[in-house]
Amino acid sequence: MIVAANFKTNKTRAQTRDYMDEVNAYIRAENVKSEIIVFPPSTAFDNYGQGLTQGAQNAYAVENGAFTGEIGVDQLKEFGIKTVLIGHSERRHILGETQKEIAVKFNYFKNLGYQIVYCIGEKLETRELGQSALLAYIATQLVDIDLEYENLVVAYEPVWAIGTGLVPSTDDISQIHADLRAKTSKPLLYGGSVKVSNMVEIVALENVDGVLVGGASLYAQNFCEMIKIAEEV
Repeated sequence: MIVAANFKTNKTRAQTRDYMDEVNAYIRAENVKSEIIVFPPSTAFDNYGQGLTQGAQNAYAVENGAFTGEIGVDQLKEFGIKTVLIGHSERRHILGETQKEIAVKFNYFKNLGYQIVYCIGEKLETRELGQSALLAYIATQLVDIDLEYENLVVAYEPVWAIGTGLVPSTDDISQIHADLRAKTSKPLLYGGSVKVSNMVEIVALENVDGVLVGGASLYAQNFCEMIKIAEEV
């Protein structure tokens, strides 16, 4: 199982340090076998010791250079970061990243051997068009993406479920993950209003290899409880 936390634009460096210390202590005390990834804001990057994996929520496809507001490989190297989140819906739909730009970023970090957590998902209006339209839309988010890249993790996050408290039915999740499994053998995560109360039924589904958690992951105690659930599946 993979249990990943995306802080988005939340937590200071001090708050992140306290969180990481608590989660790492839990991982050591419980001899956790699952893969635990935390994506803090870039201002909180640090050396957090062994246990969990620290990832970047975003990075630019460059080593360094004149790209105001971006971070490149040099900044990731300083903290030993080799995991990056690419294609998140907020990058696509709020910040306007196109599939072409996302694919360029994907292939840049693929060529460097990074672990890539690649996000896909649909808006509500697409889901309401039916299953065939939904699958066709998801396919557009896979263009020029190597679905058998050795360090790939795919995260399905329906946009309409992120931060809303709404969650697709288990049948809906199973159908999408079955379609993705036909396309890739790599780990498949589900994300979108995942919380302690619904995680058991989600991770018990076939072809669900873990979760990518947003708001509910901001509390270390909750996140450790999610790790416990993943360990018991």
